[in-house]
Amino acid sequence: MIIVDSGYWFGLFDRKDYHHAVCKAFLMTCKEPLITTFPVLTEALHLLMRRENIRLAFEFLALLQTLQQQGNFFTFSLNDAHLPRLTELMRQYADLPMDLADASLVLLAEELGHGRIVSTDKRDFHTYRWKNHQPFTNLLPE
Repeated sequence: MIIVDSGYWFGLFDRKDYHHAVCKAFLMTCKEPLITTFPVLTEALHLLMRRENIRLAFEFLALLQTLQQQGNFFTFSLNDAHLPRLTELMRQYADLPMDLADASLVLLAEELGHGRIVSTDKRDFHTYRWKNHQPFTNLLPE
């Protein structure tokens, strides 16, 4: 499974975004299921609705449903037991700062045992470490 950040989703749906073409090409060639968290989905929907319009938000949700039905999309559910680690991560990276969506993806990488991600956020996911020392591998081409 490949971890997906909100910047990827936004780039995929905003045709004016600098990363739109590479995000679209990645989805067309991706052979593995995608996984993300609800904080990431919330952030992506907020960005789409704020910068574009409600139509794109519904298109995004429709794509997620289609991918899910095909067995190519999953959401990782956070629970109360994750709160201490999320807090620890957000404190550790407070200088960036790290938001809940990004912290949830670091936690997801720790749960999956890998940091293979697609993100347009090169700076942060180049800096973040899962299990405090493992770097992420961004699969989205430059």
